[in-house]
Amino acid sequence: MQTNEILETIKMIDEEYLDIRTITMGISLLDCIDPDIKKSCEKVENKICTLAKDLVKVGNEIEKTYGIPVVNKRISVTPIAMLVAASQGDPVEYALTLERCAQKLGVDFIGGYSALVQKGFAHGDKELIESIPRALACTSHVCASVNVGSTKAGINMDAVKMMGQVVRDCAELTAKDNCMAAAKLVVFCNAPEDNPFMAGAFHGVGEADCVINVGVSGPGVVRATLAKADKNLPMDKLADLIKRTAFKITRMGQLVGSVASEKLGVPFGIVDLSLAPTPAIGDSVAYILEEMGLETCGAYGTTACLAMLNDAVKKGGVMATSNVGGLSGAFIPVSEDAGMIEASKSGILTLEKLEAMTAVCSVGLDMVVVPGDTSASVISGVIADEAAIGMVNSKTTAVRIIPAIGKKVGETLDFGGLLGYGPVMNINQTKNDVMINRGGRIPAPLQALKN
Repeated sequence: MQTNEILETIKMIDEEYLDIRTITMGISLLDCIDPDIKKSCEKVENKICTLAKDLVKVGNEIEKTYGIPVVNKRISVTPIAMLVAASQGDPVEYALTLERCAQKLGVDFIGGYSALVQKGFAHGDKELIESIPRALACTSHVCASVNVGSTKAGINMDAVKMMGQVVRDCAELTAKDNCMAAAKLVVFCNAPEDNPFMAGAFHGVGEADCVINVGVSGPGVVRATLAKADKNLPMDKLADLIKRTAFKITRMGQLVGSVASEKLGVPFGIVDLSLAPTPAIGDSVAYILEEMGLETCGAYGTTACLAMLNDAVKKGGVMATSNVGGLSGAFIPVSEDAGMIEASKSGILTLEKLEAMTAVCSVGLDMVVVPGDTSASVISGVIADEAAIGMVNSKTTAVRIIPAIGKKVGETLDFGGLLGYGPVMNINQTKNDVMINRGGRIPAPLQALKN
């Protein structure tokens, strides 16, 4: 490594917000299944606290040794609905167990209070989904997700209808806590099994018993690189600059993942290179798009710029490691991105424009705040539209939408920390009850017949 490369990396960390956003330990709980829910919870707690006992310590050691910020240490577990299927009792007992583990271990979040229902409900799925509002309201570190569709299976519209009400219930139960439960819930289509990012992380059934996944983020680094570029540089040259930058960022993730794997004695899973913004000025995906030549994120051309950014990030990451996985690409969470917040406040970035952008970003409608009187069926409609985009385009899409109870368009909801604050956005309130109440399943598209 050359001296200039070392100095460049130091600058990325000190001035451009480069960080390891998360080291996430994925843990299988399949061997913790038991018909007695108390015994099952005891097995869960013992396994998590044994395997992850040094996770926070190792993360801190890496941070001190290499000078690389490791922002979050997290755990993801097998979808809890699979454990609920075999046990008798209130599923919230599992949420409380996960919360105890998080507090004992000192991790920031623990994900996996989840169900995979893209083709229908197995035993335990409905019970878990119905319990999500209570589970998230009575815990601080637990995150939940539900996969309602996939390219192979189509979209489970009965689940879509349920999730609209679940999102509303989450917001209402935590109305005095800035509707935080809804901010810890993601509704997916084509959910990846190795995603280290919350709130959608869970440990897939095809994963090893225990793995280490790393999530790297550096939108500020990409923005700074583009800011130095000639304003007349063609788009393909800009894409090359982004690829080179993504390569450097991913190499750091590869290093951290390898070291964490060795220190913890756990197999290294994947590096997720996702440009996940923060509310800090400069650490913004919107600002990257504006450096490409847009006056404000949301102008016509935004979707094209985002498509190029997402593709270039993936190409650079793939060249840097054979372990790229998770979501990998560009996130567009409104409340967590200073540029997105500004564009939303000005009315330039609308919910409809965000939906178009989700067709080319790495996830979907993320941390979008809507008026508190938004109905469950309208929320279900948003979920259905996003799932359709994911299903037809064979990509992951997701919805993390927060009805701000008691607030109207133009007001803000402040979550604090990495979640930032969100302006309440206008949403089309046209009724869709008849369509949502039909239920059933939207069949898989022709793209499903690829084998």
